[in-house]
Amino acid sequence: MAALFLSLLFAVWPAHASRVTDIRAEGGSLVVQFDDQVESASIFGLEGPDRLAIDIDGASADDLGARDLAFGHLRGGQFDADTARIVLDLDRPVTVSDLRFAADGRSLTIELAKANAAEFARLLGLGRQSILAPAMARRAPEHRGYSVSMKLARPRSSGNLPKIYGRDDPRLPLVVIDAGHGGHDPGAISPFGGQREKDVTLAIAKRVRDELVKSGQARVALTRDDDSFIVLQNRYAIARKLGADLFISIHADSAENEEATGATVYTLSEVASDREAQKLAARENKADIINGINLGVAGDDLSSILIDLTQRETMNVSSDFAQLLAREAKQNMKVKQHAHRFASFVVLKAPDTPSVLFETGYLTNADDVAFLASAEGQRKVASGISSAVQVHFAKKLAMR
Repeated sequence: MAALFLSLLFAVWPAHASRVTDIRAEGGSLVVQFDDQVESASIFGLEGPDRLAIDIDGASADDLGARDLAFGHLRGGQFDADTARIVLDLDRPVTVSDLRFAADGRSLTIELAKANAAEFARLLGLGRQSILAPAMARRAPEHRGYSVSMKLARPRSSGNLPKIYGRDDPRLPLVVIDAGHGGHDPGAISPFGGQREKDVTLAIAKRVRDELVKSGQARVALTRDDDSFIVLQNRYAIARKLGADLFISIHADSAENEEATGATVYTLSEVASDREAQKLAARENKADIINGINLGVAGDDLSSILIDLTQRETMNVSSDFAQLLAREAKQNMKVKQHAHRFASFVVLKAPDTPSVLFETGYLTNADDVAFLASAEGQRKVASGISSAVQVHFAKKLAMR
């Protein structure tokens, strides 16, 4: 077991650390440069005095020296054997509006904005915000000379399993499409015509099913095919019980700013990659709490290291599909520039089923809701999802 554990660790993490080569300010941004790809980055606020700390995992840094920047005094160096830490001693409150790696993984950009004391206090309350580097998020499954099997916790009861559509051929991949919300949980409600998220997501889910069945490249099941309520854990439990190869949860977002527009794809992270993702995850996860009764409480059965590593592999496949989905969807609809984000959505927590949550647009944006509520718009969304699914499984088949 010890030998297996060590081999798993070496298979997942790189053998050497990248070096931090430069830190520079660009307007309201802080850009950290590396000489090679790193594993991940995280940022968190500290008070007494007010500071921002940025940890770079899989990186080394000599004494980075100290310098004054627009928002405060910068310093940094090696925090531990595999982590470089950069600290910004703030001379004014700030918020973090974005945290992203460049496509090649060799630079990290932290977008900062002026804030008041209350906004900085909210940043402190978010705790550590993390993001995987592209090398880790896009890692394709490797062919290894061993296999690991484990007995996972049985999923919570999900009642009768849904019908599987498509050719009766178990060799075809199975995709479970989850229409968000339903029943007494309407989700977001649009101020433009009163469109309800639960109705929009169900219509899109059925379109996706029809597109995939027509392609002949996959079998499909829907977590719900009518206006019914399903507890969040039971949504991914359905996918696990069916042995799904992919789980896609479809949603439509809302925002205070009516100008917010475009689709976003989320994959699992225990800590959201930015403040918007954190707030969205918190809002969506409340869907199980109805009339003061928490319908979705479940124990944490994923504490063992083997299951953690299994979930890491699942998250890598999920991230790969998320980026593919964003690329394919752009051909048919508006998609945010940095469309792939990380959040702690309950429906993404199946440890052994690659899963994404697709926010198809904003019901609080007049153009988005007109598109998502129309038959043509729903067809275009479904076409993008279907195309991504087909490319995803074609790539997996080519790797065998």
